[in-house]
Amino acid sequence: MKSLHMTLLGCALLLSSGLQAQEAAIRKNLAERIPQLEKIDEVSKTPVDGLFEVRVNGTDIYYTDSQANYLIQGNLIDTKQRRNLTEERVDKLTAIVFDDLPLKDAFTIVRGNGKRKLAVFEDPNCGYCKRFEEGLQKVNNITIHMFLYPVLGQKSIETSKNIWCAKDKGKAWQDWMLNDVEPAAAKCDTQAVDRNVKLGKKYKVTGTPTLVFADGSRVPGAIGADQVEQRLTLVTNPK
Repeated sequence: MKSLHMTLLGCALLLSSGLQAQEAAIRKNLAERIPQLEKIDEVSKTPVDGLFEVRVNGTDIYYTDSQANYLIQGNLIDTKQRRNLTEERVDKLTAIVFDDLPLKDAFTIVRGNGKRKLAVFEDPNCGYCKRFEEGLQKVNNITIHMFLYPVLGQKSIETSKNIWCAKDKGKAWQDWMLNDVEPAAAKCDTQAVDRNVKLGKKYKVTGTPTLVFADGSRVPGAIGADQVEQRLTLVTNPK
């Protein structure tokens, strides 16, 4: 038994050594051949023999062989289980822990008892966001943490900062989004808006609106009030 144990241990060490050598070769060859590639964060095996995942810039995924002779950018699909492995991996890497969100950089709107929670990233000049806001008025018993996320240009930045500086941020936001009432020009500390843009980029928030529910799940796009209700119910009463 001792001999078998030593043999298995030796095999494990050889395997580990082999993987380390492959990772070193991938890192070395990619750095030499594609110097413009971001610094590699991680190299790991995939379920496909001979195919490795290369992660850069936090959440950007590439695939390569053991010598980095080829580099693939795209989705890895498990056809048997009908799963997009790349998408699942990115979702995991960009997962948002709701309680870790910097709520001090958001303003809060409470309706009814406010028991249900939702965080939203929105640009004030996003047409889809305005449509979403109209539907959101129908959702009650909710606390909404609104992260101003101006990504559509300078006008969005100015409007966001004026809303942030308003005495009643929630009213200024809804007046603008629902009734096209321009927020009054104002000056205050607007670093929160700048931090929101950095936060959104960190979590790969690429479009607005983006909704984040209390369980950390996210939904991009202007979904209707009925879909928001379904999601909130699922989070509150998971099966």
